[in-house]
Amino acid sequence: MGLELRQNLKLTQQLVMTPQLQQAIKLLQLSRFELLEAVQQELLENPMLEEGVKEVSEEHDIQAPMESRPEVSHEDAELMRNADWENYLGDFSSTAKQVQFKETEALEEMMSYEARLSGKPSLDGHLLWQLCLSNITEEEEMIGEAIIGNLDSQGYLMSSAEDIASETLSPLALVESMLHRLQRFDPVGVAARSPKECLLIQLEMLGQDDPILVSLVADHLEDIEKRRYKPLLRKFKIQMEDLKAYLDIIQSLDPMPGASYGSESTIYVSPDVFVYEYEGDFVIVMNDDGLPKLQLSPYYMDDMHLAVKGPDREYLHDKMRSAMWLMKSLHQRQRTLYKVVESIVRFQRGFFEHGVTKLKPLILKDVADDIEMHESTVSRITTNKYVATPHGIMELKFFFNSALEMDDGTQVGSESVKAIIKKMVSEEDPKHPFSDEKIAAVLKETLDVNIARRTVAKYRAVLGIDSSSKRKQVF
Repeated sequence: MGLELRQNLKLTQQLVMTPQLQQAIKLLQLSRFELLEAVQQELLENPMLEEGVKEVSEEHDIQAPMESRPEVSHEDAELMRNADWENYLGDFSSTAKQVQFKETEALEEMMSYEARLSGKPSLDGHLLWQLCLSNITEEEEMIGEAIIGNLDSQGYLMSSAEDIASETLSPLALVESMLHRLQRFDPVGVAARSPKECLLIQLEMLGQDDPILVSLVADHLEDIEKRRYKPLLRKFKIQMEDLKAYLDIIQSLDPMPGASYGSESTIYVSPDVFVYEYEGDFVIVMNDDGLPKLQLSPYYMDDMHLAVKGPDREYLHDKMRSAMWLMKSLHQRQRTLYKVVESIVRFQRGFFEHGVTKLKPLILKDVADDIEMHESTVSRITTNKYVATPHGIMELKFFFNSALEMDDGTQVGSESVKAIIKKMVSEEDPKHPFSDEKIAAVLKETLDVNIARRTVAKYRAVLGIDSSSKRKQVF
């Protein structure tokens, strides 16, 4: 059979995601702050897009106060203008002249806003500042900088002394000496290689040289963590009151000296939707604060009409389509978000009325079927979105939780069970905490919830609650 080249026509259909559709999908899953950044970026790049200005009625704002003023005669107006009210009031004046003069001077000599801002000190910067103030040689300073550069966020040394000596081409004894010096910097215990070394350094700086206390930190930290106190009492031949005094000293130490200099910035949450209770019903209000009102630029619209043909007209047409699609996508995003929150309020009305204990089981498919949309759309629109409710600011994903069966055949949400477990632990006797079996039994008796011990342990771990042995207080 011979080989030959041949041309064939074939008609096929396939789904293609256009750039506009990709942009609309991306806008769905953006958080509020990310959306504001995306809109501001588009305002900078697209000349056809501009921020609309809200019209304010100046006549109403200016004339309304004037109408409420009483009629003042010419003589009274002249007296009010020339009167020295500060001398007239004397000691009853609200502010003295000297204070007013100082305030005027302060406004003129005030530093700029940027000059008054101060950055949060970092652990590296704090240690390098102390290192520069120390009386050391250039080689010791180089070793100290290498040690500081190998610290983690908690202040522990992540490299060995041998590696630092090899890196700086310095003697190992000099590296050990510089490490010993750095560990006594503020915060005390920084650059330690283990929690035991960190705590021992802090005991040394505090002047605590009790051999029992030193032995507890050096050899029995695991026993203290697991609250195995009886073997310690037998070994050191002390009473429980003496052990409690030692534990109080150990608990006053800081096992993570560098944590207070963390570089993590505070993350602020701005709700996308507000849900208010009004006359027995719930009102949904979209948070449009800070979101600019977009419109097409009339200046470039006129230029587009004047540019009959050529690349300028094609460029303006392309930017106009991009701007209109962005405005349409933003409107569709807000509309979809409103419909999803409205559906959640219908499903989770018990939560909005009574709190988290009345949270019902809910999945994405329930909301998707209710608003006649696809589950993927609901998943995207609920990502990184927050709603302000009468019971606090919640993430939209919070309202979707699994179900637990009850004896009467009904179901209860897992988040409600977690809230009940958290409440039970907070109200328990610290000396006799509830075990996982006891919590499961109480849930079975009070709520008729069929829950296993391992499920209670899983929920407890999610809530960050320790086991009953670690929660138990001996003293």
